[in-house]
Amino acid sequence: MERKKYPRILFRKRLKELKEDVNEIGQIAIQAHKDAIKAFNDYDKDLLDGVIKSRDKIEELSFHLERKCISIIASEQPVAMDLRFIEACIKVGSHLKRIGSLSVNIAEAAKNLKGEEIPARSMEDLNHMANLVQMMLSKGLYSFIDQNMDMARELRHDDDKVDDLFDQSLENVTSSMFQNKDSISYMIYLLFIARFLERIADRAVSLGDRTIFMITCEKPKRLELKK
Repeated sequence: MERKKYPRILFRKRLKELKEDVNEIGQIAIQAHKDAIKAFNDYDKDLLDGVIKSRDKIEELSFHLERKCISIIASEQPVAMDLRFIEACIKVGSHLKRIGSLSVNIAEAAKNLKGEEIPARSMEDLNHMANLVQMMLSKGLYSFIDQNMDMARELRHDDDKVDDLFDQSLENVTSSMFQNKDSISYMIYLLFIARFLERIADRAVSLGDRTIFMITCEKPKRLELKK
């Protein structure tokens, strides 16, 4: 009887390793976003290079994660919750990979703002937005790792706040452009950064949605999540 248990124990061990891999990729993505925002506030080429390296590492680890998932599906033929978890790992890895790329976009846009005079209100809006997005990234990752439905549901509400800040930032930046047309050539990068942050927030929501689907096997409904 004992020997029959071993394959199941090995299977559980492989699932645990998948979760650890996702967490490792997620931590790198979170740090990449932090470093990109540091580059925005005080540009440094080393920060940009570091974000690029993080992006490359995320892509490498995501590739190996997907191969592991496919191998487990082929060899173990999992069903129900286990299958949804493995499939979710692939999807989450894909979202984290995109978050890494968007973080590089932010750091590269920051390079074009070096030495320029940025309105205090725009800096305040974008940093507020970045802090919210940072919180959403952590919440999205840990909702998946801990299979926390309540945390996953909160992400839609958080995303509404980010959308409001995006609209506010768009209004303030375009207003500054009209007041000083010479600033348009570099102020446009503030709009790019706001857009990149908004897209990262969307990816964080996708992490939460994937968690909810993994647990319930039901697609999250926007109205229910808002409640």
